[in-house]
Amino acid sequence: MTYNVRAARTSDVRGILALLDPWVQRRVLLGKEVVTLFEAVQEFVVAESDGELIGCGALHVMWEDLGEIRTLIVADGWLHHGVGGAIVASLEARARELGLTRLFCLTFEVDFFARRGFSPIGEQIVDPDVYSQLLRSPDEGVAEFLDLAHVKPNTLGNTRMLKHL
Repeated sequence: MTYNVRAARTSDVRGILALLDPWVQRRVLLGKEVVTLFEAVQEFVVAESDGELIGCGALHVMWEDLGEIRTLIVADGWLHHGVGGAIVASLEARARELGLTRLFCLTFEVDFFARRGFSPIGEQIVDPDVYSQLLRSPDEGVAEFLDLAHVKPNTLGNTRMLKHL
């Protein structure tokens, strides 16, 4: 079972949606509009095998030193074959290239991320000035990072984790 991880292209967006949909139906991940995925395609990497998308993940820059790994998905038939780890490694490399020094994730997969150096965190991991700037972001992922009340129903049961690069 061979696969490769590469930067996503616009032609991958519908495949990313197909990977996302089962997780949305299970209420594990929030759904995304097609336009939102096209707007963010440059944040994604995909894993593919024989031309079929088998996984994806995105790196979203939140601040000068902080990024988030989001929308990490591996197709059921490819779980436990190293695909998720390869996607995270690719996203970490991109984060380093951008000069980020910390990566955040909000996840149910605590053990998976812990094996990759992430640790559970509390609430206040940015200083008050940065917090006030981040409050201005319209991005729901930033709201989840800040643990704002209006996104709490989306984050129940998730663990907030951080890794220093």
